[in-house]
Amino acid sequence: MAITQSQKQEIINKYARHDGDTGSPEVQIALLTAEINALNEHAREHKKDYHSYRGLMKKVGHRRNLLAYLRNKDVQRYRDLIQSLGLRR
Repeated sequence: MAITQSQKQEIINKYARHDGDTGSPEVQIALLTAEINALNEHAREHKKDYHSYRGLMKKVGHRRNLLAYLRNKDVQRYRDLIQSLGLRR
């Protein structure tokens, strides 16, 4: 259900703005997106697992807030990120 440490490290390496960067909005949003995708698959299979669904909704809200922050801070970084993650179809 959760992403593995190696998957997490790959995401961090791909979206980091500099070496050792784990806290930039791009990295946080990319990690949340991977976790949301995994939880979505779980929710499709286990329709009555409301506890996991609540966690999914909290992650979606957190990602939404981070996306709004990035959009207000730097629109070009926001556009590049949503295109690379495949959000906002």
